[in-house]
Amino acid sequence: MTKLLLTLHVLAAVLAVGPVAVAASMFPPALRQAAGPPGDAGALASLRTLHRVCRVYSGVGIAVPVFGFATAAALGVMGDPWLIASIVLTVAAAAVLMVLILPAQDEALDAAEEAERAPKPGADRRLAMLAGIFNLLWATVTVLMIVRPGSTTGA
Repeated sequence: MTKLLLTLHVLAAVLAVGPVAVAASMFPPALRQAAGPPGDAGALASLRTLHRVCRVYSGVGIAVPVFGFATAAALGVMGDPWLIASIVLTVAAAAVLMVLILPAQDEALDAAEEAERAPKPGADRRLAMLAGIFNLLWATVTVLMIVRPGSTTGA
């Protein structure tokens, strides 16, 4: 059962967090393109799609901690410091996404859709920074999951 839970946890992480990480990183350049000459329907469509990917997959991403907690309980590592650090970093990444990235994308998308209103100056740079922070948090969690102190895998 532990192998199944671990497999589901890893698959959920790859299939849910991966697309959000990529789409959040692609959003700022797409925003710059959409803020260019008015009437570029392709740029606006790309912006909408990237935002939708971030929104939908952030909801699907709840499977990652659900399977993670089930796996940790099955392995008996719930109190291990590396796991607690991973949980804290995961909560931080979720907060960055839900509280900062998604609302900023909403606002930038609304501005891009209105021809007479441009996105706030620097919105693309702020979103790029937030995406970088989000990705760095997930990269750190991934490293903790692989290296985890006290691992008995011998790796």
